[in-house]
Amino acid sequence: MAGPDLDDLRRYAVARTLFAPTTLGRAIARLGFVQADPIRAPARAQDLTLRHRVKDYLAGDLERRYARLPIEEDCLVNYGFLPREHLALMHPREAAKAWDAATRRKAQAVLDFVRERGRVHPREVEAHFAHGRVANYWGGSGNATTQLLDGMHYRGMLRVARRDSGTRIYEAVQHAAPIDDSPAGRAFRAAALLELVVRKYAPLPASSLVYLARLLRYGAPHLQAQTKAALREALGLLASARIDGTTWYWPADENPASRRWHSDDALRLLAPFDPIVWDRRRFELLWGWRYKFEAYTPAAQRRFGYYALPLLWHEQVIGWATLSSNNGQLKPVLGYAAAAPRGAAFRAALDDELERMTRFLDGGGR
Repeated sequence: MAGPDLDDLRRYAVARTLFAPTTLGRAIARLGFVQADPIRAPARAQDLTLRHRVKDYLAGDLERRYARLPIEEDCLVNYGFLPREHLALMHPREAAKAWDAATRRKAQAVLDFVRERGRVHPREVEAHFAHGRVANYWGGSGNATTQLLDGMHYRGMLRVARRDSGTRIYEAVQHAAPIDDSPAGRAFRAAALLELVVRKYAPLPASSLVYLARLLRYGAPHLQAQTKAALREALGLLASARIDGTTWYWPADENPASRRWHSDDALRLLAPFDPIVWDRRRFELLWGWRYKFEAYTPAAQRRFGYYALPLLWHEQVIGWATLSSNNGQLKPVLGYAAAAPRGAAFRAALDDELERMTRFLDGGGR
């Protein structure tokens, strides 16, 4: 039987992650991980991702309902939200860079303070300890308390209990030691983490699969050796095909050529970090053009705009849109990889999507 072709992979890449809208908890469980980003233009990336997969989702629903769901803010290949059950694969996390004695003392003092208060806003910690400012990762300076709290959260001393107008509210946490921390136990956890990201981002060209395995050192730096071994094993266990000179991988229990993978007639504005478009290598291989996220690109050098949303119609990403609002009405500025689609069907689909986006944004302001 012939293997899948690029058209099959394109349909499969879209359909496997655009499942029928469900509840918020079930959508996050099915995705396995939802990348977060603080920029809101027109909404945060996590909300833009979930709006296509959660029934009647409104901007900010994740933040409003977070404390009632079995999910956590934490790290995987980047920062975001994931089912709580996945934390045991990464925690207790052993950071790649150890703290010096002075930082450990500061962290312990803050941890004692948080335990006494129960839940704290970073302002409370700063007011009590006055840590001042410190060099940040980008060569400037940042709030030392914020950086210390981030480090404590990363190392599993704190968790995010909720958000207050976007600011993390912390509480103390203690992650249970692994039931099995033997070499076999660590190998199992690394393999499970790799499977998690493969199922989220498949189908993957070989270079992207290797890249994702490397990115797992963010969520599980202490499992790097085991992750490398898990990748070597996965290359023999995953289903694969070589198409136009590129080797692709996907879960062995799925068939990209199956008729179950099909698109609908809806047009969708995607988050820049939506699983459909997150992998820029895969994006160019599947759709034949290069998309960039340009929020941090100088304005004069932008081609797509500050926050360009990829434009998905059927199984094709045909262009992008930036959105502005005028008297409550969304105004898109559209760009296309090739010629703009003609005909009433496209215009109707775009109008429908802008109407859905308006309801999503307006409801989030309640």
